[in-house]
Amino acid sequence: MDKRLHSLPCGYISMTPQGIILDVNRTFLEMGNYTQDNLISHHIESIMSVANKLLFHSCFYPFIQLNGYVDEIYLNLKGSNGTDIPVLFNGKYYEETDVVDCIFVHMGRRIDYEQEIRKAKILVEEAYREKNVALVKMEELHLELEHKQIELLKLNNKLEILSITDGLTGLKNRRYFIEKLDEYLVQLKQTNCLFSLLILDIDHFKSVNDTHGHLIGDEVLIQLAKLLADFFPKDYTIARYGGEEFVVILPLRNEEESLKEAELLRSTIQFAKWEIMKITVSIGVATSNPMDTTSSIMAHADKALYSSKESGRNKVTHATFQII
Repeated sequence: MDKRLHSLPCGYISMTPQGIILDVNRTFLEMGNYTQDNLISHHIESIMSVANKLLFHSCFYPFIQLNGYVDEIYLNLKGSNGTDIPVLFNGKYYEETDVVDCIFVHMGRRIDYEQEIRKAKILVEEAYREKNVALVKMEELHLELEHKQIELLKLNNKLEILSITDGLTGLKNRRYFIEKLDEYLVQLKQTNCLFSLLILDIDHFKSVNDTHGHLIGDEVLIQLAKLLADFFPKDYTIARYGGEEFVVILPLRNEEESLKEAELLRSTIQFAKWEIMKITVSIGVATSNPMDTTSSIMAHADKALYSSKESGRNKVTHATFQII
């Protein structure tokens, strides 16, 4: 341990989140007349009274798990000769090392504080003696807290997935797509790794809804989404942009490669075995350049899509090439 850390004007302990002491500075040893053998690899609660163990359970473990830190916990530690050592205790958890660093400031003889601790000690020890009721209750609360933490993590994970998923098709949604597009543009400026963008639109989709109803229209969107997911590799970003428009980011694809891939997609959709009714799509393609922004590359691809529609639909147009 660093010499300055050893001689800090406060006690220092490094321990696991479960309370096993890993390291301790000289100031803390002197504070309680301890030796390293008394402390290293022992539980922090080994130098606490029953009352303080329960106080530690109720304050330290829940807060360190929920917040990653605890502030200003008043404790009485037991010195090696049995004397009470009133301390102010702060701790912080470091996830990368799975260690909690703790600081103990000796509070001296503070009459009011000691009186409150003694009262609390009497009350808690009485409860502890009554068939360990208080301890059992604390364990129950601790387990309940752990269960609720797990439920909260699951719920947060579910909400995160829902927030980036299109509810109808199961593809990623517009929000997720824009975030990924921003990431690709940043990467382009840093590494010069180009990519291409497809925007595809179902031809005459309004007539599908008007003629067959919105439920059939939804089924068409679901089937197209599945075709896109099956057609492209897993590392491609595929999303429903809105309505009958879908977008795809093609990593490391230049103008010719993206145009060829888009044309193969257009043909695959045209000649697919559709369960309800055949559809075709118009596709606009744009390839990135270092000057692009999210708005500019989207505008280029959208302009190419408009050109595909204007030239008769069921077409592919690249922003820099002729219609094929």
